[in-house]
Amino acid sequence: MPTFEYRGHPVFYTAHGPRAAGRVPLVLVHGAGGTHLHWPPQVRRLAGRRVYALDLPGHGQSAWAREAAPTPLTSTAEMAAAVAALLDHLQLQRAVVAGHSMGSAVALALALDGADRVAALALLGAGARLRVAPELLHGLGADFAATVDIIIQRAYGPQAPESLKRLAHARMLQVDPQVLLADWLACDRFDVRDRLKTIQVPALIITGSADQMTPEKYARFLAAHLPQAELCLLPEAGHMVMLERPEEVAQRLAGWPPAGA
Repeated sequence: MPTFEYRGHPVFYTAHGPRAAGRVPLVLVHGAGGTHLHWPPQVRRLAGRRVYALDLPGHGQSAWAREAAPTPLTSTAEMAAAVAALLDHLQLQRAVVAGHSMGSAVALALALDGADRVAALALLGAGARLRVAPELLHGLGADFAATVDIIIQRAYGPQAPESLKRLAHARMLQVDPQVLLADWLACDRFDVRDRLKTIQVPALIITGSADQMTPEKYARFLAAHLPQAELCLLPEAGHMVMLERPEEVAQRLAGWPPAGA
């Protein structure tokens, strides 16, 4: 399986599609407690496009051996450095970076502090500030299983299949509680509201109208303050918009950014 090294530990990623001339590769960054599987096959295997999806350090197939586990990453800046390390490993000067939820914060952090590496952004379930409800932060330490129940209930829209929610629930219970808590704390500390106007690349913002975790107003704030933003609102979709509406999200990402942008 393909890996690269970050801080002395292997980080897993997937790669699909041709290296098409004139098409900048797409890099997918998952959200809190997630893995590359948070991006459905329709998105990871876009026709005619090179797409990479990583498991951030400590997550999924990048999980650390418990006997040698370092402190989990505690900031989106550290996670953005891991994405930059992937670009270095792939010898890519620039990429279109798509992030979901915490991953959108990672993408924004990379665009702010490594602007030459980002050709365009795609931000799903995103916000310029990602405050986390205190009861969730407390609950991850006090009653992990019950808190996972609450997270899954809030993460999906009313039309999401029960089978999808059951699978998501089972996967989140497998996440190291310390890693998930570190993710949520990184989100809670994230706030770039006063820096958005400095991001001078095209930004596609995709959100579900039924998103309880990053409500529509978050997306509209991004659209109003990013200089080259395009907003896509998917009715009745929840926070996990790419899993709930994979074909529509894939169609949007396949052509992003538009030619000449």
